[in-house]
Amino acid sequence: MPEPQRGGCVCGKVRYSISGIPLRVTICHCTWCQRRTGSAFGVELVFEKDQIKFHPDSPSVYRHLSDESGRWLDQHFCNTCGSNIGLTLEAVPSIHSISAGSLDNQNWSELNNLDRRHVFVRSARQWSVIPDNVEHYEEHFRK
Repeated sequence: MPEPQRGGCVCGKVRYSISGIPLRVTICHCTWCQRRTGSAFGVELVFEKDQIKFHPDSPSVYRHLSDESGRWLDQHFCNTCGSNIGLTLEAVPSIHSISAGSLDNQNWSELNNLDRRHVFVRSARQWSVIPDNVEHYEEHFRK
């Protein structure tokens, strides 16, 4: 079992610890993730919910309804500094993602061996390079 990892927001109000390794890495190129991250895509580490513990404060939640599926996505964030912490999805309530950039250890070696999925590549920015040898989907792999 790998050593527990920690992370949190910019101001330190929201902190979390993770036990175990993520199921995969999802790189989402949808326009909603582009807006929520202020970047070309969101990079999420996907965990089972019981692998993540928040302390001392839980993040705030913004519920977004997808204009495509009609299902909700909960964006978790710090209500003080606005840092994006991760997501939960109505489609898969047993998982919780953590935004990769919120990890304390950005060189966590366990991440090198994980499956990576690029989703919503139909809306990827022209200057975003998606490697040919990775799993990728025009939309989401779950419909």
